[in-house]
Amino acid sequence: MKRSLVPLFLLLACSGLSHAAEDAKRAANTVVLDETGVKNLRIETVEVEETDFEATIFSLGRIEAIPSKIAAVSSRIPGRIIELKVSPGDTVKLGDEVAKVESRQPGDPPPVISLKAPLAGLVTHVDARLGDPIDPEKAMLEITDLSEVYAVARVPEHQAGRMKPGTVAHIKVAALPNEKFDGELLRFGTSADKASGTIDAIFRLPNTGGQLRADMRAEFSIVMSKRSNVVSVPRAALQGEGGNRFVYVKDFDLPNAFVKTLVTVGEINDRFVEITNGLLPADEVVTRGAYSLSFAGASSVSLKEALDAAHGHEHAADGSELTPEKKAAMEGKKGGGDGHGHDEEEGASPLWKYATGVLFVLLLLSIFTKKNRGDEAEAPAPKPAEKEAA
Repeated sequence: MKRSLVPLFLLLACSGLSHAAEDAKRAANTVVLDETGVKNLRIETVEVEETDFEATIFSLGRIEAIPSKIAAVSSRIPGRIIELKVSPGDTVKLGDEVAKVESRQPGDPPPVISLKAPLAGLVTHVDARLGDPIDPEKAMLEITDLSEVYAVARVPEHQAGRMKPGTVAHIKVAALPNEKFDGELLRFGTSADKASGTIDAIFRLPNTGGQLRADMRAEFSIVMSKRSNVVSVPRAALQGEGGNRFVYVKDFDLPNAFVKTLVTVGEINDRFVEITNGLLPADEVVTRGAYSLSFAGASSVSLKEALDAAHGHEHAADGSELTPEKKAAMEGKKGGGDGHGHDEEEGASPLWKYATGVLFVLLLLSIFTKKNRGDEAEAPAPKPAEKEAA
C-alpha cells in the first residue's frame, strides 16, 4: 500500500505539469486583437474541409488564336478604298460593313462595292488606308474570333507521357492577375524542342469575357491526379518554412483571438496545401492577414482580458482557469510580502512552482522509503525451532 502511493503522487504531479505547460503554450501562441486590429489587418478566414485534392505540375506558355477562326477581308474587284469604317481593336458582327471600294471600271459615277465582315470578332490587323489602291490578291484587314482560344503550354517530354486528351489545366495570365481560366487538353504539337526537351501541349480555352489576346504569357497548373477526402487549406494560410510550418486558427471561444498551430504538410499545388496533421475539419484558418499576424503579438488585448470578458470571471495571466484555491494562494502571497524576496516568488512561472513541488514530494518519499528499509534490516531474525527430545 505504501509503495502504491509513489505512482499516484507521480501521476498527479505529472498531470499538474502537463496542464501548466499547456496553459503557458496557449498563452505564448495566442494573438488577441481588438476590432480595430482585425479591420486593419483585413483578417479573413476559411473553414477547413475534406475536399478533392489535385496533384499538379507547373508549366509556362502563351495564348494563341485558333487558325480556323481568323478571317481576311479583301475586294473581289480592283479599285481604291473610299471608305474605311474599322480600326484595329474594333469589334464587329457577322455581316457588318467594314469598307467601301470604288471600282476601276468606267462609269459616272464609277461602281462602288461594300465589303462586309465574314465573321464576328475583333479587328486584329488593318493594312489599308483611305484612298489606297486595292487588288483582289491583297487582304485589306484581318478579323479574329476570340470567343475561344488556344493556350499552349511547354511541357517536359517525360511529363507529357502521363497526359491524355481531356486533361484539365488551371491557367493564369500575367495580364489578368485576378482572373482564372480552365482549359482542356486537345492534342500535342507535331514536334518537340530539342534544346529545352519540351513539347507543346495545346489546351482549348473559353474566352467568354473576351479579355484574352493572342501572345499573352500564361502559367499552367496541369492536373495529373486527384484524391478525395483530403484535409487542405489555401496556400495563403500556410506560414513559416522548412520544418516549422504553421497556420493561425480562429479560437472557437474567444472573439478576435487566433492560435498559432503547427502543422505537417503533404503535397502542395497552385492553390491548396495538404495538411496531414495539426488541423481538423471545421477549424477556421486565417488566409488573408495570416502573414501580418506573425508580427501582431503585442496587441492591445491580453489573453487574460479576453478570457475574462468572454467567460465573465477571472483567469490567470497565462489563460488558465483561476480556481478559488489558486486565487486564495495568490492573495496570501500578496498579503505576506515583506519586501525580502517574496515579490520575486510571485513572478515565478506556474511550471517552476509545479516542478519544485514534485521534487519536494519525491524527496519525502525517498526518505520515507529508506527509513522503512532500515527498520526492516534492524529487526532480529527469528530463532530456529528447538529440536524435540528423542
